[in-house]
Amino acid sequence: MSFNRLSGNIVSQLVELESLKSLNLSANKFIGSLPTSLGKNIVLKELVLSTNVFHGVIPEEILSYTNLTMIDLSANSLIGHVPNDIGNLSKLEILILSSNMFNGEIPKTLVNIRTLTRFAANQNDFFGAIPPGITRFLRTLDLSYNSLSETIPTDLLSSPKLVSVDLSYNHLSGPLPATISSSLVRLRLGGNSLNGTIPPVSLALLKNLTYMELESNNLTGLIPHELGSCRKLALLNLAQNGLGGELPAELGSLGDLQVLKLQMNNFSGPIPIQISQLQNLSMLNLSSNSLDGSIPSEISNLTKLTNLNLQGNKLNGSIPTSISSLTNLMELQLGGNQLSNDIPKMPVNLQIALNLSSNRFKGPIPISFGDLTSLEVLDLSNNQFSGEIPQSLTKLQALTRLVLSNNQLSGVIPKFSSWVKVEPGGNKDLRNDTVHDTQHQSTKGKSVVVAVLVAIAAAVFVVGVIALLVVSISRHYYRVNDENLHSGENLHPPQVVQGNLFTPNGIHRSNIDFSKAIEAVGETSNITLKTRFSTYYKAVMPSGATYFVKKLNCGDKIFPLGSHDKFAKELEFLAKLNNSNVMTPLAYVLSTDSAYILYEFVSNGSLFDVFHGSMSNSLDWASRYCIAVGVAQGLSFLHGYASGPILLLDLSSKNIMLKSLKEPLVGDIELYKVIDPTKSTGSFSAVAGSVGYIPPEYAYTMRVTMAGNVYSFGVILLELLTGKPAVTEGTELVKWVMRYSTKQDHILDSNVSRTSEAVRNQMLAVLKIALTCVSLSSDTRPKMKSVLRMLLTAR
Repeated sequence: MSFNRLSGNIVSQLVELESLKSLNLSANKFIGSLPTSLGKNIVLKELVLSTNVFHGVIPEEILSYTNLTMIDLSANSLIGHVPNDIGNLSKLEILILSSNMFNGEIPKTLVNIRTLTRFAANQNDFFGAIPPGITRFLRTLDLSYNSLSETIPTDLLSSPKLVSVDLSYNHLSGPLPATISSSLVRLRLGGNSLNGTIPPVSLALLKNLTYMELESNNLTGLIPHELGSCRKLALLNLAQNGLGGELPAELGSLGDLQVLKLQMNNFSGPIPIQISQLQNLSMLNLSSNSLDGSIPSEISNLTKLTNLNLQGNKLNGSIPTSISSLTNLMELQLGGNQLSNDIPKMPVNLQIALNLSSNRFKGPIPISFGDLTSLEVLDLSNNQFSGEIPQSLTKLQALTRLVLSNNQLSGVIPKFSSWVKVEPGGNKDLRNDTVHDTQHQSTKGKSVVVAVLVAIAAAVFVVGVIALLVVSISRHYYRVNDENLHSGENLHPPQVVQGNLFTPNGIHRSNIDFSKAIEAVGETSNITLKTRFSTYYKAVMPSGATYFVKKLNCGDKIFPLGSHDKFAKELEFLAKLNNSNVMTPLAYVLSTDSAYILYEFVSNGSLFDVFHGSMSNSLDWASRYCIAVGVAQGLSFLHGYASGPILLLDLSSKNIMLKSLKEPLVGDIELYKVIDPTKSTGSFSAVAGSVGYIPPEYAYTMRVTMAGNVYSFGVILLELLTGKPAVTEGTELVKWVMRYSTKQDHILDSNVSRTSEAVRNQMLAVLKIALTCVSLSSDTRPKMKSVLRMLLTAR
């Protein structure tokens, strides 16, 4: 009976069922108190009531069902203490109380249940101490995001059966337990106030430890050399502590390590060369320490590296020339050091950011930066760069922010695209001739004669301008605007190699003109939207009809343009999809160097543009809810397609188009089909996702999955609920929401939630769904079909 639209109270409907052994009412819309009459003969073994709207406390009557092996009450609105008599359920194996509003202490009687293997009570408001002995029989324990305090029991990590412990984001203090079970796979203790050192004794025995997260505590001392014995570690996060000393060379022994986060500590000395032995490393963050010396040239051995952050140290010397060989690198943060000398050629696939700010670089800005065609943010501020800004930077079509402040640059600022935020302050010899000076004040003493002369000159000027406009407008219909010659655009429209109409619609077939489509992409003024992999242009056909022309980025040889037939075949397949919430192609055009896809024009633009732009106040709860359901319907359709799931490489609010304020369209569906990983000079998986929407498992799986899409959709839900973008002031929205998970009204957009109690309750119901979608574990995220059902029952 799970995942339906059942509603109402459950009082006595189940009392006459004589042999009820399993009851699963999850993901419905039941309200009221938890049912207490669960079968006539009290033989119930499994009780699953998760993801409903049950409120009140856990009734004592449920505890009379002594055959229970599983209780799942997660994602409701339950309050109060957990009864101590729960310890009498001697056959209980699984107890899940997550995502409620329980408070009080964790019942000490749980330690007596010898059959209990899993206990999850995360995202509640439990307080007090963790009962000693609670993990004696457990395999997994999750008490994260509560208000638990005092010290961690010394025996908590020592159970021989223990596999996973998550106590992150509580108020725990004191030292780490010295004895840790060799069976442990995951240890998450971040976001507490733990102090003391990392115990070295047990580390040598942790042959199965795969994830170790101790970030945001008050740990001190050195990283134990024994940590190098944990050969299965894939993720090591010790960030934001008080650890110090030199980084141990033994870190180089962690051959399976994929994520290493040591930022915001007190580490000193050089970066050990042995780190270059971590062949599987994809993310390295050593920022905000006191590391010195040069950046090892051997760092180029880390061929799978996608994110490298060394900013805020005391590194000196040159950037190694070998850094250009890191072809998978998407983000390079080197700001706030003492680097100098010539800047080498950078990795061509940099996308998220290149930060060289606050160093000692001199001379001209390297022209080679113009090769970074996927780069979004370039920060060169607080150096001693001189000379003019290279014109090549204006060709960076993905660039959104260019920070040049506090250098010694001179000359005229080149004309950048309208979406690029240029920050040139602190360069006294730099001029911006593209902005007219409107600051001049009028002088009272001007003579009438001068005024008359000015008026005559203005009249002559206006006549001249009108004449020029007539000539300009007439030329516009015959060739691309000459202005594009100066912005790096082609002099002539791209040469069409192949084109094809997919749509059977007669109106579209008669309207679409390929030459007009190609002409439209020749003018930057026609750009309406830029996403991670593509640029949308507005194209007006001879008939007056308007269409989107989407230009795909082929700069990394990702798109199989050498195989035109395969490309066309994949698009033809997508064109046949029939779902009102999926944006399907109408036609395509291939030129010698690019691919273009035509769609129906959507005047409202993307969800991001509407929601975080001037129309944000237009989206009431009814609109937001309809958008959420519509996107879920589109994703459910794509994930459940008969011939196999259609995944999205980049799911964000920028890829959701709005036909109206209540009708979303899921866009960029063709990317997963037409991108050819074997042709890419970088990592296929590394390019997937926008910052803030990327699921946490990407750091070590580097795979596009349905669960990853569900996580990204959860972020979109959080945007709709909070009114905030996916990344705000450097903090990911998911982390901000988790920080206030027990203060849910603080999370909601108050301008909407305060409109009525009914709206508030609906938003809280959707918030529970969103939190399920952004679960840290991909295994616990629901399928999109289940998410859709939950959303439909949330109203």
